[in-house]
Amino acid sequence: PECRMTSFLIDGRVAVDAGAITRALSISEQRQVRHVLITHTHMDHTITLPFLIENSFGSSDQPVSIFCTKRVLAGVRRHLFNNDTWPDFSRIPNHMYPSVKFEEIDIESPFIITDLPGGPLEVTAVEVNHIVPTTGLLLRQGRSSVIFTSDTGPTSRIWDVANTTEDLAAIITEVSFPNRMQDVADVSLHLTPNTLSAELKKLKRDVPVYLYHFKPPYIDELREELAAAELRVPVEELVQDRLYRF
Repeated sequence: PECRMTSFLIDGRVAVDAGAITRALSISEQRQVRHVLITHTHMDHTITLPFLIENSFGSSDQPVSIFCTKRVLAGVRRHLFNNDTWPDFSRIPNHMYPSVKFEEIDIESPFIITDLPGGPLEVTAVEVNHIVPTTGLLLRQGRSSVIFTSDTGPTSRIWDVANTTEDLAAIITEVSFPNRMQDVADVSLHLTPNTLSAELKKLKRDVPVYLYHFKPPYIDELREELAAAELRVPVEELVQDRLYRF
């Protein structure tokens, strides 16, 4: 219970991944979520999406928009809204008035979500190196940007983007397994404290770095290894339910 799966909420209206939306928010809060950005199809990033759509059903004249790349979208439609594991809410109540709308996005082609209290949100998907097609996200609102790498093993392009984003205020990246499980991390394309250290050397600027995705059985071990690691920049573990401002 203290280790929910991956979800972030922006301005109460945009969810970044859907691992825990309905585990963390009340029904009224869920019904305020009108846009969901999906970085990849793994269940810890998608599993509450069907329940969000069900809980939001009939609460708005407008469908919930789900944004992801073509390859990710194919998996979302095939595995989640397929009339087998869950109803196809893109045709409920009917195809003219769906409850969900799928929005295909292109790699490194920015798009804007406008209807947010804090002002327009610009989103750019950047490919990262994971076991399934996965994108990190460059999120810009107002005068600052945040990069979310999503799940990734050693990668390169998103660090290039970080180094050239002048208004970058923070980076959120992963660490999943302790160093003794490096072989597992390499096969599954996740990071350990050792490979995180190597990744952070690709970052050529000083911005806060926040960590997520600690695998629950190894949390204490990961904390000890991170505290002892020689990292180029300080890192901070994200705290569940905390509000962060950048």
